[in-house]
Amino acid sequence: MAGGSSTIAEPAGAVAATGKVTITGPATGNGTLSIYIGDTRLDVAVASGDAVDIIATGLMAAVAASPDLPVTVTSAQGVLTFTAKTKGIDGNDISLRAITGAAGTTVAVTAMAGGSGNYDLAPVLAAAFAGGHNIVVSPYNDQPSLTTLRSHLTNVSGPLEQRGAIGVAGWKKSLSSAITLAESLNEGRITLGWHNGSVKLPCEIAASYAAVIASEEDPARPLNTLAMDALDVTAMENWPGRTEQENALHNGVTPFEIGPGDKVQIVRAITTYTRNAEGVDDVALLDLTTIRTLDYVRKSCRERISLRFPRDKLSTRTPPKVESELLDVLLKLEELEIVENVMANRADLIAEKDSQDANRLNARIPADVVNGLHVFAGRIDLYL
Repeated sequence: MAGGSSTIAEPAGAVAATGKVTITGPATGNGTLSIYIGDTRLDVAVASGDAVDIIATGLMAAVAASPDLPVTVTSAQGVLTFTAKTKGIDGNDISLRAITGAAGTTVAVTAMAGGSGNYDLAPVLAAAFAGGHNIVVSPYNDQPSLTTLRSHLTNVSGPLEQRGAIGVAGWKKSLSSAITLAESLNEGRITLGWHNGSVKLPCEIAASYAAVIASEEDPARPLNTLAMDALDVTAMENWPGRTEQENALHNGVTPFEIGPGDKVQIVRAITTYTRNAEGVDDVALLDLTTIRTLDYVRKSCRERISLRFPRDKLSTRTPPKVESELLDVLLKLEELEIVENVMANRADLIAEKDSQDANRLNARIPADVVNGLHVFAGRIDLYL
């Protein structure tokens, strides 16, 4: 970040996740044994007659030669124990797989588990508070971390700071667990990308998703079908069907799908907001484009007023001038198809002096945001 950097302190009492790969042998034929750590594949040549210790030593050397891996490894009697380099629950999301093509050998994998401890994002977000970031990617997807992010987004995007921002997180586990998380957040400024069964870490999923969001300069344009080239093509059994996708979209989760050319694509970018304060279903901020469009409108209006009236007096002549400028901004945004029905809502555009603060001018600005074309419905009538 500009002006310096900040690190996240390791949680007190945190435990690192561990996983195991158990090798049996000896090999009775030549072949290759492969271990997948996340999306990284490590291959070891196996010769006929190799004992498990020899094979394990080769795998340890392969891990040591890849310092960017998120794990370390130890070996004892053909059992490789992998330990996450960072403590905390995020280590449980490290994918661990193994296959062998050498006759006489087998491999059994114990998934990464046992990691505990949640990192506190508050100090880092506080350090970045004045940075003016529009998109904040969370490296973690646990509820405490995203709740902290929610508070940060509320503060920077509120009426005092007025620096609209959204938060992005990734998810690769079951849809039911994603829905549970989304419901606990219920936030129009947080979007949760669901890439079911991915070998990528949630932080990598979030980063790829956020990069696509950032690439679209039109805040009102849907992100449907946009590809995330850095993400993996998951096994077919993990591909969500249309029913699952609709379930996700009705419960605050953004589903990804595998499109033509084995591209991972966004189905429809939505936020985790699904209910209002009274618990009633509310689609007002469902689409991610809605809050981004409102932020864009606010920024456009604010900048116009700052440019046109930097040192103005507040007389009875001022409100009509301000109203005229705001109308011009809205009309230009209408030309860009960011808002619509500006003249139809003209009567709702009001600028007036505050009744209690003699130095304050209040404005009500109608913003009929342009919605995305997400659903096409048709009826085919048979004529004979």
